[in-house]
This record gives sequence, C-alpha cells and structure tokens, in this order.
Amino acid sequence: MLLLSPEQHTDYQLIDSGGFEKLERFGPYILSRPEPQAIWDKTLSVQEWEKQANATFKRDKNSQEKGQWISKPDMPDKWTFQYRAGSLHLRAKLALSSFKHVGVFPEQATNWDYISKKLKQIPEDKPSVLNLFAYTGIASLAAKASGADVTHVDSVKQVISWSRENMELSGLDNVRWVVEDALKFVQREVRRGNQYNGIILDPPAYGRGPDGEKWLLEENLNEILRLCALLLKKKNFFFIINLYSLGFSALIVENLIKAHFGDQIHHEFGELFIPDSFGKKLPLGVFSRFSDQSI
Repeated sequence: MLLLSPEQHTDYQLIDSGGFEKLERFGPYILSRPEPQAIWDKTLSVQEWEKQANATFKRDKNSQEKGQWISKPDMPDKWTFQYRAGSLHLRAKLALSSFKHVGVFPEQATNWDYISKKLKQIPEDKPSVLNLFAYTGIASLAAKASGADVTHVDSVKQVISWSRENMELSGLDNVRWVVEDALKFVQREVRRGNQYNGIILDPPAYGRGPDGEKWLLEENLNEILRLCALLLKKKNFFFIINLYSLGFSALIVENLIKAHFGDQIHHEFGELFIPDSFGKKLPLGVFSRFSDQSI
C-alpha cells in the first residue's frame, strides 16, 4: 500500500493542522477551515491561526457541511490558483463556497501528474478520457493539456460553468461538458458501446443528480465500477479512483478493483496525504490507479 503526497506545489502549502481544522495557503491567501481527520492538537497557537488566516470558515450550528466564511478586508471573493509540473501549467479560479470548498483539492496533484505521464505514453493521436464526478475539472485540464479528447461529467450546472472558466484560464479548449448523473451517463455509454483510454472517478459519499437522482457511495460504487470496466479499453488504458469517505479503506478499494478489472494489471492503491509545516501527515482520501502494463 502506497502513501502518496504531491511533490511540486508553489501555490499551495498546508501550514498547520489539528483541532479538527487545517490552515492552508492558496497562492497569497491563507485559509482556516474544518478538517474532520485532523484529530490531533494544533502546533501553532489559536492566536497565531487567527493572525495568519485571511478567511476562516465557520459551520452553521445545524449543519455538518454548510457554513460561512469570516473574511478580513484584504480577502477577495475570487482569485487564481496555478499548478506547474513538467509540461503541465494549469490555472483555476478559486472562490469561498458555502460548503467550505474553494475549487481545488491540492492532494490530487499526484494524480494530475499520473494522468499526464500515462497519456504521453499512449501511442494514439488523441486518447479518449472520461472524468466522472469531475467537479471544477483540474484533472480534465491535465488530460486535455496532455493531448486527450476529454469528456467531463458533473451533475451541477454551476460547477460545469466553473470548469469552463478554468479551461479558459489554462488556455485550453474543446472539452466535452456533460451535465448529468454519472451513473446514468455510464449506463448509456455502455449501451452505445463507447470506450475510453482513461477513466477518472472521484465520487462523493452522497449526492444528487440534476433530476434528483440519489447517489450513495456504499450502494452505488460497486455498480459504477462494473460499468467502468466495460467502458475501459483493453489496450493503452489507465484508471484512477479517489474516495474521500471516512468509512472506506484502501483495502475495500483494492477488493473492488480486482473484482471488476482482474489482478493482471499494474495496480497501485493506498492513501493520499499532505504533510503540514511541522511534519504531521494529514490523510486526504484513499485511491487506486492502474494502467496497461505496456504504457
């Protein structure tokens, strides 16, 4: 089992973690927001957190997810994040959302690099990539920047619009945008007989499709992986799945992947993490990824 952490981040830093919170720098701005897995003590004092943070997220009393940001006068509502690594130069709009997210998950950078590397090894003119539960699309942009024909699927129209802004900020074009329930989309793609060189899957613990379709990770993950196995090409392929759910271990993911894709694959699985400035390793989800052994 692997423990993976991004190696190249100039626009992001995890400064401190603890007390069920994390203190992070995104570009020039420092944010304080909840983090349920940071159960240890903070290293810096509460006063130091308050001094450094340009904005702090406070949960609503009756909600585990929603809340509001308390910002200092110098904190903008929107700003730009950059990621540079090798030939990748991606830009994304960041914003303070009512669900504590800002538009990018920095721990995923190790997968952005993996996507770029694998696509460059595929001996096809325009490899096809499907990104499901694609959020603001940084993985889609990593694929597009690396020569892929990208289909980006998310159930929230406003998030698709955000992704389009990120594409334009990154100087890219011609991503195929699909506003649809991910499970419905892959069911239809299987019926059509379509296949992809790469599939990226980042499902939430729960969610709703555009027509009210209900997604529950523990109920639907097995089925969507079964369908993804039918959509993945048999040669020149790669697959990535990320899960941020406290109830799912990397071993569960390993079992699911082997059940649907077999064990004759170059398979990696484990946890993603980011170390803070004091060496504490903050776990940020489990992953599995594999590719055709010829690439």
